[in-house]
Order: sequence, then C-alpha cells, then structure tokens
Amino acid sequence: MNFKAILKKRFFVITTLLFCGCIEPFETTFIDFESALVIEATITNEFKQQQIVLSRTYEFEADGPTAESNANVSISDTSGNTFLFQDTGNGVYLSQQAFAAQQGVAYELSITTQNGRNYGSSSVPFSLGTNIGEVSAERITNDDGVEGMAIRVDSFDPNDNSKNYRYEYEETYKVIAPNWDPTMLIGDPAPDSGCNVIKVNNDLNEQTCFPTDFSNTIILTSTEDLAEDRVSNFLVRFIPRDNYIISHRYSILVRQFVQSNEAFTFFERLNELSSSESLFSQVQPGFLQGNVFSKDSEEERVLGFFDVSTVSEQRIFFNYDDFFPGEPLPPYVEPCNLNAPPLASIGGCIVRPIIEIRAGVYAGDNDDPLIGPGPYIILSRVCGDCSVLGPKEVPDFWIE
Repeated sequence: MNFKAILKKRFFVITTLLFCGCIEPFETTFIDFESALVIEATITNEFKQQQIVLSRTYEFEADGPTAESNANVSISDTSGNTFLFQDTGNGVYLSQQAFAAQQGVAYELSITTQNGRNYGSSSVPFSLGTNIGEVSAERITNDDGVEGMAIRVDSFDPNDNSKNYRYEYEETYKVIAPNWDPTMLIGDPAPDSGCNVIKVNNDLNEQTCFPTDFSNTIILTSTEDLAEDRVSNFLVRFIPRDNYIISHRYSILVRQFVQSNEAFTFFERLNELSSSESLFSQVQPGFLQGNVFSKDSEEERVLGFFDVSTVSEQRIFFNYDDFFPGEPLPPYVEPCNLNAPPLASIGGCIVRPIIEIRAGVYAGDNDDPLIGPGPYIILSRVCGDCSVLGPKEVPDFWIE
C-alpha cells in the first residue's frame, strides 16, 4: 500500500522522546484512526533500574500521547534471568531491581497490556562498544552565518567494533533574573485596605535558577565508511549566541549510545521520516517496522524499537565570558519593559491582583511619569522571578 492510501485510512503520530521531529502543520481528514502501542526501550550496560516507556499514538486533534498504564512488562535473557518492571506512572516502567546488560548475552522484551494484548521483541544480543572520548565547546559561525557555541564529541574504538553512534543530551544553565529586587509587594493585610499594597523583604530567593532541557531530536553518526572507527568533532548541539541559556554558566551532559546495525538503521529511517521534506515523499513507506510486534496478530501495528546498547556520558561546563569576554549578554528570555500601572481604576484594583496571582513583580519605585502613573514599577514575573523557568535549587552536580 502506498503512502497516499495509508494517509486516507489512518495516520500514526509519535511524540514520545524517541519519536519526536519537527513537522509543518497541514490540513487533512483522518478516518478509522487506530491507536497503536508505542514502545521506547533501550537497555544499557549501566548498572541501574532500567526504563521502558509505553504510550499510544494519537490523532492530530488530541493534546498528546496517552500513557499505557498497568501493563505487565518483563525482560528475559539467555542466561536464564527475568527482570520484572513496575509501572511508576505516565507510561514509565522501571525494573524492580537494578541490572546491566552483559557482554555476549541476548535480551528479549515481553509486554501484556491491561486489556490482555501480548507484545514482544526480537532477541537482541549485547556487544560492548567504546566509551565516549571527549566533549568540547567551541565558538563558531555555522554554515548559515549564525555565530554561537558548538558542542562537539570525539570518540574512538581501536577495535573497530562500534561504528554506529546515537547521542542525547541534557543541558542545565544558570539563569539570573535581571530585575530581581530585595523588596517585594504584597496585598495590604490591614482590614478594609482595598487596593493598597505594601513593601516587605523579598525572602523567596528567586533571583538565580537552574532550568534543565533535554534533546528532542535524533542525533546520529556512523564511521562505517571511514578508514577507522573514529568520531571527530561531531556536532551534537549548536546554540546561537543570542540564546539566553548561555548568558552566565552553562552545562551539558552528552550521552553516547553504541548501536547495532539494525537499531541504527531504524533510527536513521525514523529521522528521515520525521522531516517535513521527506515525510510525504512518494518513496517513503507508510509504516516504519521495528523489532517489536504483537504476539496476537500479525496485522496489528506496533511502533518502536527494543535496543540493547553501550552507553557512556560526559559533562562539561563553560561561562559566557569564557568565549565572549567583555561582550554584551544575549537578550533575556522575555523583554522586561518598564510599566507602572495605577493602583486602581474605575473598574477596580489593578496592581494588587497582579501581585497576588504573581503575574507580575515589583522592580522599584516609579519616579518617571513617562513609565506610567502608578507609584511602583511592575514587570512580567519572569523578569524578577526566574523560578518560572526552572528550580532555584543548585543541582548536585553543579560546579562554579
């Protein structure tokens, strides 16, 4: 069946971390939509509680994927071990005991959903691959003429066994609210205070915060066609210099997965299908078959891949001044335009409800009528309270 015929009958939308991509919006009509199980499962050589994520595909009109809850999930290996997984909510299943993939052992996934449907995977052998070599940061101007920071990876397998590499990253960055003030406004607690507000000490410690973001694209490279199994200066992440996340101190944890040929081909094909240029090409198949399947029906479509991979990681830090010494900081995440609204109007209180629902923050007394008629400068909350963006607690791994 060609892609047009499949589009007329049903369309599967995959938005778990494993299956994300940037698709341009379009208008169409979907009939006979069939919800398919989506399996995201990568077992690694890390000794930890391994994780499997189960969800359901959803129609474009829906808010997002539906977590698959209350399933019985297990992994068995050729050494006679069976590892049971527990539903921890939101479709995330963690192994009841910590374990690590072992060299020369093959693993197989088994799932029974709460409606009694049975699913499995092919037997996947584990072969130890190389560890990540070095993660580095470099100021560059990219091919589009945009200046910024390149995060690059080096890796080398002298045994020539790894070949296929997939990368994920987790970035954490220091945010300093530019208009934080040691004084804050609260509604006047006095009886019959009306629209009045009073100044108190700001003890909320919301000046410095540490948001964390995760990669949401498929990042692949292969050394198959190279003279040696060496990854050199591979670009994992590019951050334009006007991105506020590098304004102060930035950290990135890069994870390297060494994949089998089958796994790499699947992710490579998935990456091609997730691009707007190729998704509707006539040469593309309508369904991407992985190594997971329904045990009950050959006709049922199951999306995903069960992978057993060597994984290693490395974290680096850098400051903006390390690469842009003395240069202006990137613009903040939101323009912090000064505003001084009146305390009240004919329609009622203005400043007090803004402060009480924390839609805005105090940023100083107003002595300039051009800013506004009110006695206090009020800014968007994020300008003086960075906890809108992320936690204010310093991460355990953070190094200044």
